[in-house]
Amino acid sequence: MKKKLLGNSGLEVSTLGLGCMGLSFGYGPATDKAEAIKLLHAAFDAGVTFFDSAEAYGPFANEELLGEALAPFRNEVVIATKFGFKEGKPDLGMDSRPENIRAVAEASLKRLKTDHIDLFYQHRVDPNVPIEDVAGTVKDLIQEGKVKHFGLSEASVQTIRKAHAIQPVAALQSEYSLWWREPENEILPTLEELGIGFVPFSPLGKGFLTGAINENTQFDSTDFRNIVPRFSEENRKANQALVDLLKNIAAEKEATPAQIALGWLLAQKPWIVPIPGTTKLHRLQENIGAASIELTPNDLQQIEDAASKITVQGARYPEHLQKRVGK
Repeated sequence: MKKKLLGNSGLEVSTLGLGCMGLSFGYGPATDKAEAIKLLHAAFDAGVTFFDSAEAYGPFANEELLGEALAPFRNEVVIATKFGFKEGKPDLGMDSRPENIRAVAEASLKRLKTDHIDLFYQHRVDPNVPIEDVAGTVKDLIQEGKVKHFGLSEASVQTIRKAHAIQPVAALQSEYSLWWREPENEILPTLEELGIGFVPFSPLGKGFLTGAINENTQFDSTDFRNIVPRFSEENRKANQALVDLLKNIAAEKEATPAQIALGWLLAQKPWIVPIPGTTKLHRLQENIGAASIELTPNDLQQIEDAASKITVQGARYPEHLQKRVGK
């Protein structure tokens, strides 16, 4: 798989990364450890060098899994992880106080079995801690060699600019896909101006754009999608039009809807690196196949024209989580 640079940071990663959250957290029961390690090794063997984790995924279980699985080739991969929740538990709220950032860094290094974190993101902006203090703390960790690069997640343009002035931001990680295009308004132009890479999470719309989910799909009781308005039964039915569009284009290209959705993202900017997640080997291989999909300007215009006639129904987060983004 080809490599890309995340903005002007010098951080080189594979064209597609792997979002590892779902192996431990968020989408039903955690994957069996041996199976999860097999998947992570298969990703590496296929050329994926960019693995995304967070202390909050579990909490802690996902970092421990990556620490064990990636140890044999640690210096050949880029590991991203995140700080910013109290005790690593999103339900307890934010905590980006400098002393907590330091404590999380030390704990993450141990769990990841490494002496440095390649990319350390603030998971969500903490309204109680000035972003300048957050950026300054990460800057100190970079000077100490414990962290290589600084990232933000779901931050506003104003926050990105303030943070970047203190410590250059290598990457912003936020949701972006054919069914959540809000970053195009202000975020993408700002990242381009500042030379910051963009790492879209949920690039397949939390699985919806694969075509494997419809109005009759039943999610596990612990699956986060049960509380997402966009995944209500009636909204899934209404949003099927977007999947049908992807299916039509995929048929012409001898590809899958997921590959077209990822190919579309890759075609937007050269410094965009999506991180689709999966727990299944065949889905991993399918996603990796997207890196070689060629969408012509004509294909992209066709997608644009068709997508512009579709209004996606339902909020992407329940209200209490929506309050945490775009700060």
